[in-house]
Amino acid sequence: MSHTEIPGGITAPLGFIAGSAYCGIKATNADRPDIALIYSPQPTVAAGTFTTNKVKAAPVRISAINLRSPDVRAIIANAGNANACTGIGGIENAKRMTRAAAAALGLKDKQVMVCSTGRIGVPLPIEKMEATIATMPGRLNREGSQAAAEAIMTSDTFAKSVALEIEIGGHKVRLGGIAKGAGMIDPNMATMLCFLTTDAVIDKQLLQQALSVSVEQSFNRITIDGDMSTNDTVIMLANGLAGNPPLRSSTPELEDFQRALDRITRNLARLIVEDGEGVTKFVEVHVNGAASFSDGRRAAESVAKSTLTKCAWFGGDPNWGRIMDAIGYSGVKMREELVDIYYDGVIAVKGGMASGTPIQKLQEIVASKRFTITIDLHLGAAEYTVYTTDLSTDYVKLNMGE
Repeated sequence: MSHTEIPGGITAPLGFIAGSAYCGIKATNADRPDIALIYSPQPTVAAGTFTTNKVKAAPVRISAINLRSPDVRAIIANAGNANACTGIGGIENAKRMTRAAAAALGLKDKQVMVCSTGRIGVPLPIEKMEATIATMPGRLNREGSQAAAEAIMTSDTFAKSVALEIEIGGHKVRLGGIAKGAGMIDPNMATMLCFLTTDAVIDKQLLQQALSVSVEQSFNRITIDGDMSTNDTVIMLANGLAGNPPLRSSTPELEDFQRALDRITRNLARLIVEDGEGVTKFVEVHVNGAASFSDGRRAAESVAKSTLTKCAWFGGDPNWGRIMDAIGYSGVKMREELVDIYYDGVIAVKGGMASGTPIQKLQEIVASKRFTITIDLHLGAAEYTVYTTDLSTDYVKLNMGE
């Protein structure tokens, strides 16, 4: 099944409209939109995944409850303030955001999902947000995806958007998505928001199943700085306007839909990593030959999150000794004398020791903006991949304050 990339992001699927507005939540973001609204006038089913951090922002808690609604119609999101660690007042403010959006659109509060991203521990300027949200229905349109994507940006340097079209049962089906994220990025999602839409006919249970699988293979495999956020949220809405035969379990049609969704989430995940704060290198860490899936994951994440390896990559140093070290302390089953390590397919380590490849050859690879580290443990058939970055001096400067 071919997947055709199309423009339009979250408003590419039939029936979805979006828009943004400037509220002034963060003084340093003068004249930049900071509130986004996504809406389907038609009934939708919703799926979602949220941060596994035990410290959960108020909007995460409210959205997890509203996700149970059989007909979620809208997503209201703001940038510049996370509404996290704000107590009972924060919960009430998240509810007031859903209430304001619901009133503006003629919906029930539980039909609105709410998300926030930005600084932790600061109360929302809820009164001026409510006033702005009330004006937003007039800003919604079929070309509003880019505006919404820009409104949820924080330290991002560009808006992130993807859309695809596939054919199911003779009907064109579209999927679209936008995302934000650049720092506080770690597996089990990150300080990221992702909103996905589709006009496919699919029930709520299958949509949740498909989204969970897709998130595991994309947003749960990225890391920039090893910090997991309080606000991570992925929400997907499906309104069925494509008119395809309903998707059913264990069918080729559902597999086609899953592949399309996976492609969208992986592309958005890669864009988040590429836009990481201060990032100069995009690095794919692939572990194969692991004794188990969990071992493959732990080994890959250990290397991908190692401060020493990330600093070496920033300096253009193919320091494989730091990779060996990270594998060793990861706690996975390994035999040092069996480990092979490759840089873009060029062997650097053979049997746990230097391969003899000239260091200049490896330096050329690590000087590139994109390269792949492949680690073969030679202990089994399991494999795992994590997308990561270098750690630059600019990252430190960006995070000295907020």
